[in-house]
Amino acid sequence: MTRRPASLVLRLTVSIGVVITAVLLAFGWIVERSIDTHFEQQDIDELNAVVQIVSQSLSGPLLDATTESLERRLARAVSGHHNAQFRITDSSGKVIYATPSSDFGGFAGMVPSADVVSIKSVKVWRDKEKTYRGAVVQLTQTQALDGQPLTLAVATGIDFHLHYLDSFHMYLKLITFAACMVAIFATWIAVYQGHAPLRRISAEIRRIKSDHLSIRLAPNTVPVELTELAVSFNDMLDRIEESFARLSNFSADIAHELRTPITNLKTQTEVALSQARDIEQYQEILYSSLEEYERMAKMVGDMLFLAQADNQQLQGERVKLNLVTEVQMLFEYFEAWADERGVSLVCIGPVVWVEADRLMIRRALSNLLSNAIRYTAEGQAVTVTLVAHSNDRVMIRVENPGLTIDPEHLPKLFDRFYRADPSRQRKGDGAGLGLAIVKSIIEAHGGSITARGDGEQMIFEIQLPCVSAE
Repeated sequence: MTRRPASLVLRLTVSIGVVITAVLLAFGWIVERSIDTHFEQQDIDELNAVVQIVSQSLSGPLLDATTESLERRLARAVSGHHNAQFRITDSSGKVIYATPSSDFGGFAGMVPSADVVSIKSVKVWRDKEKTYRGAVVQLTQTQALDGQPLTLAVATGIDFHLHYLDSFHMYLKLITFAACMVAIFATWIAVYQGHAPLRRISAEIRRIKSDHLSIRLAPNTVPVELTELAVSFNDMLDRIEESFARLSNFSADIAHELRTPITNLKTQTEVALSQARDIEQYQEILYSSLEEYERMAKMVGDMLFLAQADNQQLQGERVKLNLVTEVQMLFEYFEAWADERGVSLVCIGPVVWVEADRLMIRRALSNLLSNAIRYTAEGQAVTVTLVAHSNDRVMIRVENPGLTIDPEHLPKLFDRFYRADPSRQRKGDGAGLGLAIVKSIIEAHGGSITARGDGEQMIFEIQLPCVSAE
């Protein structure tokens, strides 16, 4: 079972929601890092202040002070820095001074000493359930005691910072989650409202029925992104309306064309049964009925042929044909009828070859020749001209003087059952499917056919792909 694709609203909402969530998470991470960096730099500044005060306490006259006086001055060095702790050791590791309750043993041993306190030199460690950030600084030679270099381990408690950051991180996550939900919901509403033109177009399309095919979408009332859709839909409706009108007319024409022979058969049968008749009279009535049957059979055959053409089922057996030979054979077939009407048949042009089905090409040319002979005045000629073009195309022109058709009727001349003169009766002229069959045959062979009149003669031009004689 084929799974139904997700809706456009869901797709857009998820896509935009993912982007918004990623942006908010990135923004939250940046805020967290900024605050972390701010507190870290604040601690570094405090540690540097302690280092500076201790360095000043160890320089100058303090070198000559007694041990008790030095410890007293070093104890005052961290006054105002309640979380600060430090320890001073000499080169042998002996503790010169350490703030009360401080334990730098493990920290000082694992952290290398540096010249200054910076982000790279500070470390964080825990001791007795408390967290510290500290560094180990190598004091300069001017702060040496009795000629021995001193090492200063300094730290500050950061539990208050960590508690604040934990709370801030929690609130930031909640705010980010709430913002994502609000943004996704707002996106869903925006996308849903943005699809309102599509829903309006769908409502208009649902109004279109077989008796309302004239309805069209207004491209200037839809968003620019849907303009092409509206135009394409209107073009499709034009084609559907035209096809529907042709189908309706075609059905009406079929009914009209079949009604005449059926009425004739019914009338003849009623007349034949109205009284007793001899064998000759019955035979005459049967021959007349046979003509009507043949006419209906030809009409049905033509309609089946056109139905095959509509479904691209006109395949045939493609062979190489010499068009001059084919035209001459058709001239021989129509020669007696043409002589009877006083019409001459002329073929002009070189030998040209095409690859086509022989029977279908003969049928197409035969329909054109029969029409031309029928409407050519006595003493005139029907001319078939063959021309080979340089673009691998061959043109077949069938022209006859006499009756021409108004230009307004030419585009519909190849429609089925079309009457250029509605008052003209069909009897003896076929069912009006001949030119439609010609067009279907030519198009099935990759060609085209046009009709035009210059006021004195009617001209049909066929374009077909040609092949070489070899």
